[in-house]
Amino acid sequence: MPGGEERHGRLWTWLDQRVGLAEVEHLVRKKEIPIHRHTAWYYLGGMTLFLFLVQVSTGILLLFYYRPSAEEAFESIQFLMGEVEFGWLIRSIHSWAANLMIFTLFLHLGSVLLLRAYRPPREITWVSGVLLMGLAMGFGFTGYLLPWNELAYFATKVGSEITGAVPGAGGFLRRLLRGGDEVTGATLTRFYGIHVAVLPLITTLILGLHLYLVQRHGMSVPLAVERRGEPRRVMRFMPNFLLRDLVGWLSALAILAALAAFFPAELGRKADPFLPAPIGIKPEWYFMFMFQTLKYLPAHILGIEGEVVGILGFGLGGLFLLLVPFLDWRAARGERSPLFTWIGIGIIVYMIVLTYLGYTASATK
Repeated sequence: MPGGEERHGRLWTWLDQRVGLAEVEHLVRKKEIPIHRHTAWYYLGGMTLFLFLVQVSTGILLLFYYRPSAEEAFESIQFLMGEVEFGWLIRSIHSWAANLMIFTLFLHLGSVLLLRAYRPPREITWVSGVLLMGLAMGFGFTGYLLPWNELAYFATKVGSEITGAVPGAGGFLRRLLRGGDEVTGATLTRFYGIHVAVLPLITTLILGLHLYLVQRHGMSVPLAVERRGEPRRVMRFMPNFLLRDLVGWLSALAILAALAAFFPAELGRKADPFLPAPIGIKPEWYFMFMFQTLKYLPAHILGIEGEVVGILGFGLGGLFLLLVPFLDWRAARGERSPLFTWIGIGIIVYMIVLTYLGYTASATK
C-alpha cells in the first residue's frame, strides 16, 4: 500500500502484507451506527459479548485448580476459595458474570424481538442469536453442578429428571446427561466435559457466524423510524461508538467486582446422595419460569401427563421463537405487525411473573 510504511511504520506494513490489516482498517473506519431514540439497545450485544469474555477468562483461571471428580471437586473449590490468593474473587466474578450475561442476553433478544430487528436480510442473525441463548442456558445448567455441593446436586437431579419426561427419547436423554441412571460422579465428569469443551466449541462457531452477520448487515433501524422517512443520522463505530462501549464494559467490570466483594459466591456443604434433599431446592433464576410452570400444571391434561405437556409446550415455544423471522411475514414486507408485538410482550411478562411467583413461593416455605 503506497505510503503505508510512512503512516503506520514497518511493523504495520509487514503485517499488512501478510494478513491484510488495511482491509480490516477500512472496514472499521467505514462502519457506522444509526442514531435514533432506540440506539441505546445497540449496546446490549457488546455488553453480552464482554461478559462472555469475562466468563472465558475467569473460567480458564478456575481450570487450573478444579478437579472434575466426585471425590475432589468440592475440596478443590474449597482450597481455591480458602488458600489461593484472590481465588474467592475469581470464582465470585465467574458466578456473577454468568448471571449478568444471561440477563443482558435476555434483554438483547427481547429488544431485537420488539424492534423487529430480525427483518430481512437478518433472519439468520436472529436464528444464531436464539441458538446462542440456548447455549448460554446450557452453560448455566452444566456449570451449576461442578461445585458438587448439596444444592447443586439435588437441583441437577430434579432438572435431569424433567429431561426424562420428553416423549419418546426422555429415558435416553436422561441417561445421556447423567452418564447412567442416577446423578453420580460420572454425571459430574460428563457435565464438566460439556461445560469446558463441547459448549465452548459450538458457541465459538455460532458466535463467529453471529458477529460476521452483524458486521455484514450492520445495525437494523426500527421499522417505525424507517416509515417516518426522516434523514438518517449516524455515528462512526471507531472511535465514537467503541468508546461508549468501553465505558459500559468498565462500568460492568466495576459492578462485577462490587457484587463479588459484597456478595461472594457461597460453597455450602458437600453433596451427599444418601441425605434427603434440602428444603427450598430451586433452579437458577433463568430456569425458574419453566420450573414454576411445571409445578402449576395438573397431573394429567387430556389423558397426557402434565409434565409431558409442559415439556412439549416449551419445546414448541422455543421452535416458534427460532422461526419468528419466517412467520412474521408482515414485518418482512415493511408493514406493522401488532400481533407479534403483543406476543413478544406476552412472553416477557409471562417470564417475569412466573419467575416472581417461583421465588415468592420459595420464600414462604
